[in-house]
Amino acid sequence: MTVSNTAAAAQKTAIDKGELVEAQARAFFTDSITWLQSHWLQILIAAGIATVIFFGLHMLRRWGMKLCEKSEGPAGWGTILGRAVARTGNFFIVMVAARLVSGYASTPPTLDKTIGFLFTVAAVFQAALWAREIILGAIEKRTESENYQGEALLSALGLIRLLVTFALFAIALVVVLDNLGVNVTGLVAGLGVGGIAIGLAAQGIFADLFAALAIIFDRPFRRGDNIAYDQTKGTIEAIGLKSTRIRAFTGEERIIANKQLLDKEIQNTSLRDHIRIALPVGVAYETPPETLERIPAMLREIVEAAGAKVARASYNAFGASSVDLVLEFDLPGNDWDTAHATRDRVMIGILRRFAAEGITIPYPTQTTFTAAPDGTLIYPYPDEQWPGRAGKDQAG
Repeated sequence: MTVSNTAAAAQKTAIDKGELVEAQARAFFTDSITWLQSHWLQILIAAGIATVIFFGLHMLRRWGMKLCEKSEGPAGWGTILGRAVARTGNFFIVMVAARLVSGYASTPPTLDKTIGFLFTVAAVFQAALWAREIILGAIEKRTESENYQGEALLSALGLIRLLVTFALFAIALVVVLDNLGVNVTGLVAGLGVGGIAIGLAAQGIFADLFAALAIIFDRPFRRGDNIAYDQTKGTIEAIGLKSTRIRAFTGEERIIANKQLLDKEIQNTSLRDHIRIALPVGVAYETPPETLERIPAMLREIVEAAGAKVARASYNAFGASSVDLVLEFDLPGNDWDTAHATRDRVMIGILRRFAAEGITIPYPTQTTFTAAPDGTLIYPYPDEQWPGRAGKDQAG
């Protein structure tokens, strides 16, 4: 008996819902006929205005398409905006025209609500399309202008396009459902949990991917730059989705993950504005003090004659075999061939000037003296090289 009552109640509910829908449709049709009969002139004027708006937006879209066709080389911001405009859909154009004239035509509440809902759907998804084109265009513009190339980078851009598209359209879907009155809290939570799970599962890949994006946008280096990190020095050959390839100066190719590379201190030697060369110089202790006073000025003259700028030319320490000086000089630019040739001229100039002045650069020498068991000093050289030694021995 209970089952029969439940089935009957369900059947009655279905009949009531069907009758409600039929009544709503009948009311919508009746209101529309009444509206057409009473506002036909306003409707005709609104339709004319909507037609003008429709064709005007189409002309704007065609302008965007032509702007894309004329672009050559790296895309500029005008081309990027043109691509976004060219992605404008017909459904959005129709709904914009309908929304703009619906108030003038005094549309019935039911029809006005329908137009408002459809316009919201069209606007939200169209905004997602525009945002995707602008974001991806900005990324492509940066990669082209910075001369980033390679199949790996194309794969990275493809993955970025997929992630951006998924994120934007997921947001658009949530906005549309919220406008429908659907409780989107569970959906947002589900998307968040799913995103966290995917991120944890592929955190290594995403870390290197975001590091690649950081390299592209922050520009610590670019393809063709010479860099140094840890004990490696080389030239950037390719920046990929997960790793960067570096051609070491010793010839081998070294591959390092993007995240690991950015975690290190990187010296971009291609961006240096000058080269500093340090050249230690030592002179003999027997050099007269008056000559020692003139040596820093001599070194400055030699460096300036070679076309370099002196950063330091002064004494540094008393060495084991010499009085030590430090000579440092700068050359503008980043041309190591010129720097090496200048260093050679400076070294030869120092030798010539010291030879002319009688200044000696001593060899590092060391003399060992030994003693006999009775304490007598044993000299390391023959008797004839030690004047007075024989007399001293005889006297002893």
